[in-house]
Amino acid sequence: MQNFCRQTANTNARSTRAMVTSPHWMASEAGARVLERGGNAIEALIAAGSVLAVVYPHFCGLGGDAVWMVSDDAGNAKTFLGIGQAAGNAMPETDIAVRGAGSTLTTACLVDSWETLLTYSAKTWGGSEPLAPLLADAITVAEQGFPVSPSQTFWFDFRAAESEAWPGFRDLFRRDGIQHQPALAATLRAIARNGAREFYEGDLARRMIGDLQQAGSSLTIADLAATRTQIAEPLRLPYGDTLLLAPPPPTQGVTTLGIMGVLNGLSPAKIPPDSAEYYHALIEAVKQAFLDRHLIADPAFADNASAWLLDPDRLAGKAAAIDPSRALAWPQPYQPGDTALLAAVDSQGRAACVLQSIYFDWGSGVVSPETGILWQNRGAAFSTDPASPNCYQPGKRPFYTLNPGMALKDGRPHLVYGTQGADGQPQTLSLLLSLLIDHRLDPIAALTRPRFLLGRTFSDSRDNVKIEENIGAETIAGLTRLGHEAVPIGALSPLGGQAGVIRIGEGGIIDAAHDPRSDGGAIGL
Repeated sequence: MQNFCRQTANTNARSTRAMVTSPHWMASEAGARVLERGGNAIEALIAAGSVLAVVYPHFCGLGGDAVWMVSDDAGNAKTFLGIGQAAGNAMPETDIAVRGAGSTLTTACLVDSWETLLTYSAKTWGGSEPLAPLLADAITVAEQGFPVSPSQTFWFDFRAAESEAWPGFRDLFRRDGIQHQPALAATLRAIARNGAREFYEGDLARRMIGDLQQAGSSLTIADLAATRTQIAEPLRLPYGDTLLLAPPPPTQGVTTLGIMGVLNGLSPAKIPPDSAEYYHALIEAVKQAFLDRHLIADPAFADNASAWLLDPDRLAGKAAAIDPSRALAWPQPYQPGDTALLAAVDSQGRAACVLQSIYFDWGSGVVSPETGILWQNRGAAFSTDPASPNCYQPGKRPFYTLNPGMALKDGRPHLVYGTQGADGQPQTLSLLLSLLIDHRLDPIAALTRPRFLLGRTFSDSRDNVKIEENIGAETIAGLTRLGHEAVPIGALSPLGGQAGVIRIGEGGIIDAAHDPRSDGGAIGL
């Protein structure tokens, strides 16, 4: 890896050939090795993502899902919704549990997404890498062990009290030292040997379901067998000199685009990016888009409101409704959750990004001892209100916070991006996109800027605006004068999410960086 260009604390990785970025260096290195041997962006991210599923178990894993965005060098883009569906024979009678067996209501689609993307890669991009060699690094890391990351330590400590009640959890995961996952290594070997459907229909599936059912889960082998990645057209929104792309429902991609559509009517390029007025415009645009999130649901079960939500006249009306001198009062529901972003650009100018997730940090807390898999709790995102478009129904996919994105410029990939952070995802992305497009910051400069988080989180139940303190006391005071309950949090706070950005500029120059709040970075060839 000595000939590669790595991101440092204050600089981007730079290349004219290819790039990969992730929140953990071991994952970035796995992706870079694939790009170096001539693999494409999709293949690189499968290698990187499988490693990340081992070394970042608190945010993602084989027991979770993935949402992908890919584009060739001519801007022909597709989204791949690797989202598991609700169990076919379960119907919650009361509130849905957020941890434990009662929260394991949906299947896991990450592994199926790997096979679906490889099929697309072979047919459309001429890809030639099979799944087995792409999983080799992950198998080695799981078997030989890896140093526990600062991020894993933080979230292990954060859940120390409640994780005592999660059977098998403390036997598998560590807060520090060297983490080994031999059962997960064997699981990855079975998938490499027999293909992705081993996870859904093979002996691995039967052993995994046996463990989950013994813990009290309602999932069945038939539920796993029915799990499939769906391919869809991305949503699109013009912004400045770019065309923004986002995944469709049931993801909140429409919310990210809605924020940007409202923000576009507020002329953010004319507002100094370190001012209270700038953050006020962003926060108020977020509020206007968040007012509509209750309409997002699985389009196979509910109306798809995307076209109406992104109607230009409607977005202009929302922008006009914003008072530049006063904040809108804000008591709104919140969605917790954590995830991990990986992105790559290959030597042909093709781009891919993926968000992998087990929903909350540490997912459901339910471990399959036979397979080393920690299952997600994505079922907790469903509503039990029968009037909600996102109400629980067997076979339905829940509202989804994951929304990786791209921006095309002159019809070609220009920005590839995404972030960890549930409700914070569209908020962080709106800030990053405005800094990158309106104010022409480079990736590392945009990623280092102070962030805000509107509303309740798992660590603060108040409907305030949490803002990183390095924005400065004057700006925080200015937001308070505008009517925001602005509460400072630490600079580069874990609450600010872990984002990544790749920018393809003029002359094919690729700049990229991953969040200084993460344990990883970008590598350019």
